[in-house]
Amino acid sequence: MRVEGRFSNAERTAVYRAIFERRDVRRNFLPTPIPDDIVKRVLTAAHHAGSVGFMQPWDFVVVRDRTIKSAVKKLFQQANAEAATRYQGKRAALYRNLKLEGIEEAPINIGVTCSRQRGGPHVLGRSMVRDTDLYSTCCAIQNLWLAARAEGIGVGWVSILDHSALKRLLRVPNSVKVLAYLCLGYVSNFATRPDLERAGWRERIPLDHLIHYESWGRTVTERKGKR
Repeated sequence: MRVEGRFSNAERTAVYRAIFERRDVRRNFLPTPIPDDIVKRVLTAAHHAGSVGFMQPWDFVVVRDRTIKSAVKKLFQQANAEAATRYQGKRAALYRNLKLEGIEEAPINIGVTCSRQRGGPHVLGRSMVRDTDLYSTCCAIQNLWLAARAEGIGVGWVSILDHSALKRLLRVPNSVKVLAYLCLGYVSNFATRPDLERAGWRERIPLDHLIHYESWGRTVTERKGKR
């Protein structure tokens, strides 16, 4: 069946490959610099994400300076030490053995922000759900991640950070929200499975357990039985 606008088989395969082989990368970064034109290409992909009301609330703070990276690493260490106290026994030991960032190893770090006032007080489509600006910025991050994977660049999201302190460090205006801090770089290899899955921290939930038909709780088995 011919479908207008459908990608070729090779193109579809490439898209799905980028999705399935995307990883949260924290290790194996190479010192190889990322050329400016490729950084721009990846950020252009991010900038073409969908956004509610076309508000485009994102900005990107590109960090290459070692001094800034070192300061961010200290913020991570402080937050990570606190986070580790929330686990006990074997879970605590496993947590402390996890590699959860590559801030100084990655050639480039990128802070992703959300300007919540962009577009004015009345953004089309945002009147009932104010956080759609945050959701839109997350779409930009996913675009960046997939484009980077297609370029052979690993991306790691460092979520264990005090964003208030990070905001001050990056001199982000008070009215702007820091949403993510990413580490980017070429890597020696991409893991075949997510790190946390390989480490035994969590397993991927079967998709059939997460799909509901017509209303919450109606599973695929119930759906088939009522046909």
